[in-house]
Amino acid sequence: MSKRTLISISLAIVLLLSGTTVLAQIKPAAKATPTVAPTEPPKPTPTPAPAVAPETEAAEPESAMQVTVYNQNIGLIKEIRTLDLDKGVNEVRFTDVPSAIDPTSVHFQSLTSPETAVLEQNLEYDIVGSSKLLRKYVDREITLVTEQGETYQGTLLSAADDLILATADGLKMVRADKVLEYSFPTLPEGLITRPTLVWLLQAPEAGKQDVRVTYLTSDITWQADYVALLAPDDQSLSLTGWVTVDNRSGATYKDAKLKLVAGDINIAAAQPKAMAEEQLVYAAAAPQVQEREFFEYHLYEVQRPVTIKDQQTKQIEFITAPEVAAEKVFVLPGGSYAWWGNPYLDAGYPNEGTVKAQVQVRLVNDQESGLGVPLPKGRVRVYQADVDGGSELVGEDTIDHTPRDEKVSLAVGNAFDVVGERTQVEFKQLDERAAQETIRVVVRNHKTEDIQVHVVENLFRALDATVTKATADYTALNAQTIEFVLDVAADGEAEVTYTVLYRW
Repeated sequence: MSKRTLISISLAIVLLLSGTTVLAQIKPAAKATPTVAPTEPPKPTPTPAPAVAPETEAAEPESAMQVTVYNQNIGLIKEIRTLDLDKGVNEVRFTDVPSAIDPTSVHFQSLTSPETAVLEQNLEYDIVGSSKLLRKYVDREITLVTEQGETYQGTLLSAADDLILATADGLKMVRADKVLEYSFPTLPEGLITRPTLVWLLQAPEAGKQDVRVTYLTSDITWQADYVALLAPDDQSLSLTGWVTVDNRSGATYKDAKLKLVAGDINIAAAQPKAMAEEQLVYAAAAPQVQEREFFEYHLYEVQRPVTIKDQQTKQIEFITAPEVAAEKVFVLPGGSYAWWGNPYLDAGYPNEGTVKAQVQVRLVNDQESGLGVPLPKGRVRVYQADVDGGSELVGEDTIDHTPRDEKVSLAVGNAFDVVGERTQVEFKQLDERAAQETIRVVVRNHKTEDIQVHVVENLFRALDATVTKATADYTALNAQTIEFVLDVAADGEAEVTYTVLYRW
């Protein structure tokens, strides 16, 4: 091989080796294989679970104070409070309960720990007072100052009448009505400043618990009060209804969820008490009460928290009907048998003589008339606008619980210019078990307008009563009552005569 050829081969080998070196320098580094330590593999990071809403968020949160008032002088109180309990037996004092509480109705329930048990329950109501405090301090040391500025200190021996003290200078007797000031070291055991429920609770563990306490109290009641403004033509009225809650129970219920039950529930022993002088508070006039059926009653729920103070009457508007069809009616009442005797055979008639006509405002509680809502029982005051633009009271009456589509009749007073006269024309005994009677009724209208008068006649002598003759048409209201409707001209009169056959 020639020398030139060897040189070329050598140069080629050198170039090939140089290229390999360069390629090795620019080649990307391979990934390093991670070294695993000989320990437990790392735990995967847990995926956060979706937030679950507490049960209380699924429904409206329960109010800490709930008051349900019945119109029979009782109230149901439900309170939620938080207690900090130790494990084991705890004595819990529950203050701010009404003085009129029924202790036999108290129910305790732990919402946090249902295993918490009530071992004992007491109502302490020995409220501190001057006479009680003196009796508790018999045989104990007190200090008193008289109106003359004399100070006495000693052991109280008697507080039954005048005060007898054993002092360092001997026995002293001080007239009770001359004492200006008493000084007592402490409040004696057993006397409290307000009624208190005391429980012995057995808690399974220490910690805070939400508890619900439920009880009944008397001296809290409600009724409906209505204001009716009668139109000048007596053909319609506007009606506003107010819930009137009267609280004399001895406690204030702050920010309470208020419910009112309209209906006649059965109560084993209801003893209504005299009401004190009212402190009347009108709540804001706005639609704030919702009505719904509950059991066989109607329940009215106030849609905002209400504070019901002790010794307070509160009113909340719950019905507004701007125009309700109505009518003014003159009624000559029939009366009833009003003396001791034998109604079968006694010829005397109890309702003879002049009778004033009663004025009634009648309406129908239906949607067509502009109303159609359940009306709780209560008082209705009727006003009418005067010519000067003001409104004057024309009368008031009470209504019972009135369902939808029922009639309402308000007796607001007696008519000044409409009177009637009832006369017994004839009474005849037909035999031992039958009699016949004829009555004449004359109605006089001294008004300057024509009117109609509803003449109501009670057939009171016997259950078997038959009208055998009448000079005007009548309607039988029931088996023993009939009604004539007489048209009476202005400054005129009208009359009706009828005969009744009684059998017994």
